[in-house]
Amino acid sequence: MVTSAHEGPHRIFQERPEILNPVFGMLGISLPAKVSVDAVTTDVTETRPLERRVDTVLRIGLSDGEDFLLAIESQSKEVAGKEASWAYYVAYLQAKYRLPVLLLVVCQDRSTAKWATGPFDCGTRGWTAQRTYPLVAGPENLPVITDVRSAAKNLALAVLSALAHARSPHCEAILRAVTAALRETWETDPDTADYFFDLLEINLGDTPAGEKPREIMSFVSYFPGRGTVRETAYLEGKAAGEVKGILRVLEVRGVPISDEARERITACTDLDLLGDWLERAGAVESAEELFTETEV
Repeated sequence: MVTSAHEGPHRIFQERPEILNPVFGMLGISLPAKVSVDAVTTDVTETRPLERRVDTVLRIGLSDGEDFLLAIESQSKEVAGKEASWAYYVAYLQAKYRLPVLLLVVCQDRSTAKWATGPFDCGTRGWTAQRTYPLVAGPENLPVITDVRSAAKNLALAVLSALAHARSPHCEAILRAVTAALRETWETDPDTADYFFDLLEINLGDTPAGEKPREIMSFVSYFPGRGTVRETAYLEGKAAGEVKGILRVLEVRGVPISDEARERITACTDLDLLGDWLERAGAVESAEELFTETEV
C-alpha cells in the first residue's frame, strides 16, 4: 500500500524537477543546463495476478543527447525481494519505451542506502544473466544544509536534505535553515512554501525529527493565523459543516433566508461566529436576526 509518507520523497522530483541537476551532480552524472521532465505511467503490470508499480517514472529530455527514463523508488528499510522488483522495472521500462533506464532509490538512513546500492545479480552457477546497479540518494551523498542562504538558493535540495538526514543529529539544524528559507519564500510564493512545509510534516512524522518542537516546522509560529495545509483543510471543512447546519435549521423551521443572508452565512469561516449563529438559528424569526447581536 502506498502511503502519503511513502510518496513524499519522490514527489519532490515529479513536482519540483529543479532538484534533478544538483542531485545528479552528486551522483556523478552530468546533465545539460536545459532538460525537459515529463511524468510517465508508473504501471508496469503485464498480467493481472502480478501487480507492479514504480513510485515515479520521469522521461528526461536532454538538449545534448538521447532521452532516458528515470525510475524513482522511495525505500525506508530493507525489504526482501525488492531487488527483484527493481530489476523487473528496469527491464520492462527499457523494453516498452526503447530508452535507457536509470533507477534512483531515495533512502532516509545509511543502512538502507548501503543495501540499496547493490549490485543485485540474477544468475546461477557462476553466470550472471542480469545485474542491477541502482543510484542511491541518502545521508551519505546528500549534503547537510544548515545555512539559510544555501537553503534558499536551492530549496528543493534543502528539503530533500532534511528528509535524507531525518534520523541524524544534523536534522534539527537543517530544519531551522529550511524553515527560515521557506519563511522568505512564503512572502513571494506561498503555494511553494505550503507544499514544502506539508511535505516535511508528512514525511518527518515517524522519525526522531518529527518529535522536535512545533516552532521548527509549523506555520503557526512563523506565520500567525496560518496553519499547515492539512490544518487549513480541516478548519475549512469544519466551517462548511457549521454553515450547512445553520442553513438546515433555518430551512426546517421555515425561516426565510434572503440571498444576502445566505451569502453572508456561506462566506463566513469564523468557527466561533458560526457556532453562535447555529445556536441562534433555533430561535430567530428571520435569517437577518442571526447577525443582530453578533455585530462588532
